[in-house]
Amino acid sequence: MAFVIYTTPNYTDNAVRFIRTISHLEGVRFSLISQEPKEWLPLDIQSKLVDFQQVDDVFDASQLEAAAKLLMARQGKIHRILGAVEQTQIPVAQVREVLGIEGMDVETATNFRDKGRMKNLLQEAGLPCARHRKVTSKKAALDFAGYIGFPLIVKPPDGAASQSTFRANNFIELEWALSHNPPSPAHEVLMEEFILGDEFSFDTFSLNGQPVFHSLTKYFPNPLEVIREPWIQWQVLLPREIDIPIYDDIKQAAFKTLDTLGMKTGMSHLEWFRRNDGGIAISEVAARPPGAQITTLISRANDFDCVAAWARLMIFGEFPSLERKYAVGAAYLRGQGSGKVQAIYGLEKVQTEIGHLICDVKIPQIGQEKSLSYEGEGYIILRHPETSIVKEALSRVVSTVRVVLG
Repeated sequence: MAFVIYTTPNYTDNAVRFIRTISHLEGVRFSLISQEPKEWLPLDIQSKLVDFQQVDDVFDASQLEAAAKLLMARQGKIHRILGAVEQTQIPVAQVREVLGIEGMDVETATNFRDKGRMKNLLQEAGLPCARHRKVTSKKAALDFAGYIGFPLIVKPPDGAASQSTFRANNFIELEWALSHNPPSPAHEVLMEEFILGDEFSFDTFSLNGQPVFHSLTKYFPNPLEVIREPWIQWQVLLPREIDIPIYDDIKQAAFKTLDTLGMKTGMSHLEWFRRNDGGIAISEVAARPPGAQITTLISRANDFDCVAAWARLMIFGEFPSLERKYAVGAAYLRGQGSGKVQAIYGLEKVQTEIGHLICDVKIPQIGQEKSLSYEGEGYIILRHPETSIVKEALSRVVSTVRVVLG
């Protein structure tokens, strides 16, 4: 049986989903490295653990390596070591190289994690992406802004999910962004043009350097706008019609991007824009499964378990043959105001009008703390064979359901 280690800092709902899926796979002896004690896990997962190692910092490669060595000494050769959190990709790759474990190497992981390096590689390969520059001083940042103009984006080169990302529309807003993320020789800051257009993702499963499956989602509106405007109820749509001419350009660019960055076997999450002039621009790509319930959307659209498929791909090099049967969409329920959830309005109306389309739901709980994520306090996922019906139903949800904080 394959001895597999999974790494995670803590037991979020998404982390538990991944842990449970891998721990229950046939042919796998499962172990876990985490910052939290195993006793915090659900009992069905604890019963599947053959071993466990707690560390202070799962993002520290030396601690991760020491933990993996202890597990290997007790359990034998490690077949795979995995992690789905963006910030663990390089430390996990470092452990692979030290212990001779198959999987993505450090150079490739860095290509995906360092967004400035990534964009340089893409530009050298002739791939369309945002104009950008790494800066190490406030003067360099102001010079780049004077050259490229506004609006522009300020963010860390190794950011994830729009974390610590700011949009600046003028020099005053740029000064504010730089005060929150000051550049220095020891702390590079990535600046890039703000692309005007519609934002999408392009998610790919690759095996031995070849894409074996792809999916696509559209964001309503772009995540940065959602972050800036707390009242906006975010939506993500996965259309049934993906392999059509309008998406041929991004499909070709996405596959070339993965080849350029060195993807061999794994799942990737690429974010891209359709510019207002019709062209495309690649924003960035991560070498991991996507968040924001996109794995659930992919699962429902194709009637399979996306997380289990990722795990089997990574561990056994297998991937199923799939047929896209549905369009799927997620409406994220964001509370209005601050504090805890006080009331939820409109759920009964939505259930009456479009309940037959609902396939997954997470209803905010009274007393629940406000989420730190722009995804909000809950979500409703809808499915139907016709994309237009799902899109219209998403609009119905976000215009009807209201979560009040206080």
